Amino acid sequence: MNKVILLLIFSILTTTSMAQKKIKQTAGRDQLGTFAPKFAELNDDILFGEVWSRTEQLGLRDRSLVTITSLISQGITDSSLTFHLQSAKNNGITRTEIAEIITHIGFYAGWPKAWAAFRLAKEVWNEDISCKDKDEKTTFQREMIFPIGEPNTAYAQYFTGNSYLAPISREQASISNVTFEPRCRNNWHIHHATQGGGQMLIGIAGRGWYQEEGKAAVEILPGTVIHIPANVKHWHGAAANSWFAHLAFELSGENTSNEWLEPVTDEEYDKIQMLP
Repeated sequence: MNKVILLLIFSILTTTSMAQKKIKQTAGRDQLGTFAPKFAELNDDILFGEVWSRTEQLGLRDRSLVTITSLISQGITDSSLTFHLQSAKNNGITRTEIAEIITHIGFYAGWPKAWAAFRLAKEVWNEDISCKDKDEKTTFQREMIFPIGEPNTAYAQYFTGNSYLAPISREQASISNVTFEPRCRNNWHIHHATQGGGQMLIGIAGRGWYQEEGKAAVEILPGTVIHIPANVKHWHGAAANSWFAHLAFELSGENTSNEWLEPVTDEEYDKIQMLP
């Protein structure tokens, strides 16, 4: 019975601004006000007016994550899930993040449920790719001979913004092309090794930045070569107004491992955008 009630509640939801601290919802009264006034009141005033508005206890982004996980786990993939996927996007969940979220849910809730959810999520996040964005991505691809690749979902948790990954070689050396949308950057991280190791970057298109902890940021342009020693804390990514791509060479060494650390804050990032 609880499952049926939940389905009824979420199936009558309509678009509302989830980014507000106090959620305003009128779908219950608009659609069921005369037929089921108490249900309409609970939907508009309690579910949204109180529960969703408790942002000091749990933010809207996290509430969206909990909600879409609950719906997908129950196999609810109707308009209610579409609504909450749209809200999740509005609340800051990116395309790469939703892909990883649904993939993770699939292992616990069931593969067919994940497939059904992906069908709706693809429609919602494809709306986010405007003609202008598509043209920019296509134009950027023409600037380099290496492919942009697929959304970098496996490492999305270690990036701010959207990135793409294209494996170039996995034989004599591990080489990947990493593409960053404007403002995208990876977290601070360290390539550990007891001997050798580290990484080398070669800029191939656009404009980006590389920074070691305690040092000034270095601009990366096509042809720029960055040598990253092992055991040095650093980050790299795109400039604020440019797509950016670099080849990443993983250098061989002994006892190598990568340690992902905290994100590069907007304050840290915006400071280097003022450099000439």
